[in-house]
Amino acid sequence: MNNNSAKAGFIRILVTMLLSLGIGALFIVGIGENPIDAYVALFKGAFNGKLRLGTTLAGFTPLLLSSVAFAVAAKAGAFNVGLEGQIFLGGIAAAYIGINWTFLPKPILFVACFAGAAVVGAIWGFIPAALKAYYNVSEVCTTILMNTVALYITSYLVSGPMSAGTANAQSHPVTVTLHQFMKPSSANLGIVIAIILVLLVIFMLYKTTWGYKIRTVGTNPDHADFVGINSKKVFIGSMMLSGALCGIAGCIEVLGVHGYFLNNFATGLGSNGMLAALIVKNNVVATPFMAFFLAVLKAGAMGMQQSTGVPKALVDTITAVFIIIATMETLIQFKEKAKKKAETEKKEG
Repeated sequence: MNNNSAKAGFIRILVTMLLSLGIGALFIVGIGENPIDAYVALFKGAFNGKLRLGTTLAGFTPLLLSSVAFAVAAKAGAFNVGLEGQIFLGGIAAAYIGINWTFLPKPILFVACFAGAAVVGAIWGFIPAALKAYYNVSEVCTTILMNTVALYITSYLVSGPMSAGTANAQSHPVTVTLHQFMKPSSANLGIVIAIILVLLVIFMLYKTTWGYKIRTVGTNPDHADFVGINSKKVFIGSMMLSGALCGIAGCIEVLGVHGYFLNNFATGLGSNGMLAALIVKNNVVATPFMAFFLAVLKAGAMGMQQSTGVPKALVDTITAVFIIIATMETLIQFKEKAKKKAETEKKEG
């Protein structure tokens, strides 16, 4: 990755954050509250004490994996809206293995849970990718529909064959769990696994041949085919990697946060991960920082509401401003490119 472009990207993200917080401050003033007090309360709500900090880290973990998963697929030109379904199915696979494969030694059972979740997530990502690559079926439509299918599959399983018989639909407890290191919060060792995986993905994208192929296909699939890269296989492979990362996110939630599969536990994780990646234009290096910032906003929103008169819905407003600014910047760049192209054609004409 070009160091100058990476630096410019981080500066752009920082400016966008400050602008969004500044516009949020205007809203806070508009409802008669002090924006400094509100933001202090927000960050205290996210970091003050083991419970709050741990809650922020626990919320950051699946957001980190889902946002990077979306960015990886986007690098190959895919728009993977199916993150949520892949998280659900990865979680149910991990729960099934963790409950029923007790004949395995615990260390191997851990590996089996993660491997099973990754494989199931990858398979769920393969279906829309193959349909797009070989039949030109929009992956946006198929992944949206498959999210609903995944939700119904998991809801059926935890309400029927895998039900623990509780009031809330959930599975029996798994026999292996990830260590929670900041009790009473649910922060667990899954965050270490997530960070290692993200670092490996970044290394793969910018330091390996396959990473080069992914970026080439995402830039120009026709050129990729011309120089001998099978764009269809690379496209499918990137979607499967994206699905595998989401499956692992589901596994971490089951083994590290809940200890069982809880129906609808992943609602919102896919859309928030997609949002974090889109704000930074799928910059895989910058995406984790944006994911962490969004996790802080989400975790601190309740503390802000409790300490001041500012509703936690303001966080959604700040997030919306993020999207507007990012969209405006993309539109400006598009207009500049179109203007340069018109000027070049005029000179050549």
